[in-house]
Amino acid sequence: MEPAKKVGPLEAGLEWLIMSSRWLQAPLYVGLIIVLGVVVVKFPFKLWELMKKAVTAPETDLVLAVLSMVDLIMVANLVVMVIISGYENFVSHIDTEGKSDRLSWFGKLDAGSLKIKLASSIVAISSIHLLQRFLEAGDFENAKLYALVVMHMAFVVSALMLTYIDKIASSKPGGH
Repeated sequence: MEPAKKVGPLEAGLEWLIMSSRWLQAPLYVGLIIVLGVVVVKFPFKLWELMKKAVTAPETDLVLAVLSMVDLIMVANLVVMVIISGYENFVSHIDTEGKSDRLSWFGKLDAGSLKIKLASSIVAISSIHLLQRFLEAGDFENAKLYALVVMHMAFVVSALMLTYIDKIASSKPGGH
């Protein structure tokens, strides 16, 4: 084991400042908690609209309403994942010892895994939006639908590339 390296006061102060700067992200995570609250407030209104038109609306409208609710839930899941794993990876360790409500993925998402999960979530959300647009195809020009498919495929390819890059990085010695 190497003896500890002596550093001067300027270097020690700079290192303390750099390490402490990670706490500047904490208000961002608090902001995301507020965003999650907005999503939670929006959900009952969507549910109420669905219930109001459940008997009289055409099936396609009901499917669109349900997809909209699923989309909102997936966005909420994405926000929770970013809040918890981002804070855990970049700000501070979250102590969950002895807590019964620990998430199965908690503490296992490094920055690379988080990117893959985010990309996968974005692909899933994009899929829902694309399906909604296809169900409303009469309201859209073919060129717009085509552009949405191209954008969706860009998300899919990006997610696949992130997964491939992460697999390559983790298979090398010293990879995560």
